[in-house]
Amino acid sequence: MKQNRNKLSPFGFKVKSRLNELNMTQKELAESIGFNENYLTDIMRGRRPGHKYREQIEKQLGIEPERYLISV
Repeated sequence: MKQNRNKLSPFGFKVKSRLNELNMTQKELAESIGFNENYLTDIMRGRRPGHKYREQIEKQLGIEPERYLISV
């Protein structure tokens, strides 16, 4: 069965909700942090983990940090 590639991850939903509250676009957020809007979209949809930028995204939007379990 084909997976819906456009579905937001839980983190992506949180980011999208906050962007709406701030009347801010994904492009504006991505540019303010210093990466491409398409990369942000991939993070929000769970196609890329984005570990390097998640803290910056959370800080920029003023949202609570997520706790990550990283297996080694």
